[in-house]
Amino acid sequence: VQLQAFGGGLVQTGGSLRLSCAASGLTFSNGVMGWFRQAPGKEREFVAAIRRSGNMYYYASSVKGRFTISRDNAKSMVYLQMNSLKPEDTAVYYCAADQRNWVASAMKTMGSYDYWGQGTLVTVSS
Repeated sequence: VQLQAFGGGLVQTGGSLRLSCAASGLTFSNGVMGWFRQAPGKEREFVAAIRRSGNMYYYASSVKGRFTISRDNAKSMVYLQMNSLKPEDTAVYYCAADQRNWVASAMKTMGSYDYWGQGTLVTVSS
């Protein structure tokens, strides 16, 4: 299984970025996909997750209303559209996948995901 995250970069406060994650080696239409992030000196934290159907998704309170997660099962891709970016959004963003259909609380937990990508850096300048 491979997860390849890309799309990070440097953006000014208030700007937008779209992260993408390409998955291979798994049955993409099953299970859940998630995005997590890790800021310098901090622990990795949940950002957003989406079920296989694409119609159930969850967000961390810090990004709700600004970020949108989506998936394209035909292309084995998951996306994170990030708008109104803030300096505190600066972090390495990781995509994660699991073949099980976790309940909402589990989807927000790192330990629920078997597969992880390498991360892409997002830097928001003030």
